[in-house]
Amino acid sequence: MNLEDSFKSLSLDYLNLLINGQAFSDVTFSVEGHLVHAHRCILAARSLFFRKFFCSSDPSSTSPSSSPRTCNSQVIPVNSVGYEVFLLLLQFLYSGQVSIVPQKQERRPNCRERGCWHTHCTSAVDLALEMLAAARSFGVEQLALLTQKQLATMVEKASIEDVMKVLMASRKQEMHQLWTTCSHLVAKSGLPPEVLAKHLPISVINKIEQLRLTSSLARRSLMHPHHHHPHDLGLVDLADQKIRRMRRALDSSDVELVKLMVMGEGLNLDQALALHYAVENCSREVVKALLELGVTDVNYQAGQAGKTPLHLAAEMVSPDMVAVLLDHHADPIIRSGEGVTPLDVLRSLTSDFLFKGAIPGLAHIEPNKLRLCLELVQSAALVLSREEAAAAENEDPPIYPHAMTSDSSITSSNMVNRSLDSRLVYLNLGAAAATQLGCKMDGGSRDNNNSNRHREATNPHGSQGDCDPSMFSHEF
Repeated sequence: MNLEDSFKSLSLDYLNLLINGQAFSDVTFSVEGHLVHAHRCILAARSLFFRKFFCSSDPSSTSPSSSPRTCNSQVIPVNSVGYEVFLLLLQFLYSGQVSIVPQKQERRPNCRERGCWHTHCTSAVDLALEMLAAARSFGVEQLALLTQKQLATMVEKASIEDVMKVLMASRKQEMHQLWTTCSHLVAKSGLPPEVLAKHLPISVINKIEQLRLTSSLARRSLMHPHHHHPHDLGLVDLADQKIRRMRRALDSSDVELVKLMVMGEGLNLDQALALHYAVENCSREVVKALLELGVTDVNYQAGQAGKTPLHLAAEMVSPDMVAVLLDHHADPIIRSGEGVTPLDVLRSLTSDFLFKGAIPGLAHIEPNKLRLCLELVQSAALVLSREEAAAAENEDPPIYPHAMTSDSSITSSNMVNRSLDSRLVYLNLGAAAATQLGCKMDGGSRDNNNSNRHREATNPHGSQGDCDPSMFSHEF
């Protein structure tokens, strides 16, 4: 037996003392009507709070005293924490390890989702926050640090309301690293100050607004790395104010206000990275409405990184965003500053998922969404290659991604739309529903190869599948 196995065996032996209840117990706690038997020597060795508590002569005092308590039959009430949290605290004191995440698919308060794994739901966040408060209250700093790390992982996937709860708790507990993580997430959420005021004090909102302004200035300096003269600073501040107003309008789904800013104030949506921001922070409907204004370039490449909105949608693994961008002629094979296309991004993520079992930093991504994004972008890239080949044969300029009125352009556009529709139906309704709609996503019937060859010869932009476009009621 090696050293690690010895420590594990020792940890289990101590944990068995706690599990066996009254065996060799010399202290009893009452928590929410439950009796919990423990051992004073272990608690005193592991917690400064219990050491002071057991050494004090006054049962209501926690200050050290020279005379230890000798009343073993006394039941000590615990009112500061709940029964579940107190058991987890004792489990850590006895064994040095504990799982703060609730049991998978266990019915929990504040969690109405059936079969929830409780990795980042409200119930899991609440339990971790209670555990953090208990660890600090009972002076178990190692458990507090462990809980802080667990919360930092949870907030990456939790709702913004839960993130704000953790933000306030980290401020109260003076956990600066957790505070920094949560404040950046709240700032990135784009929620306006009037909404934040319902959950956060004014002092915290002011810090978040300062963080947003600093982040905006840093991003603009990265996108436009030239230096400003002192007399240009006023213009820079004015431009930043316009960008902040534009983002607030997008956060509120007020695309009409953005349109007025473009027409009345001369706001350049491409330079303000409006579409990039909307893809990262807004809904699909907002992105679609922004594209339909007709004043933004769907393939605009931002700064030195050279990423387009489709690059961001691919990195986010968002089928909705990928579909609406491709529907408005986003280029699936445009290269970023590092020479990477959106198709390359999705292929790399798929490779990580298949061979490594998880995607670094995107463990919450659903595999079917990744597959759907890859299919959408691959289909668009195939359409583009066919159009380029046809243009080369006819000595015509390529018609993708720019819209034209020729019959071949209309046919190709219909094919892309039907491809997007059929795949979104597959995602939302399942393969069975897609079969009922009669869609064949992989290009026509396999039972009549001669007919396929004839169609390809007469129409190089032929439809993928035998679906009638009128069968779909989705509008992208």
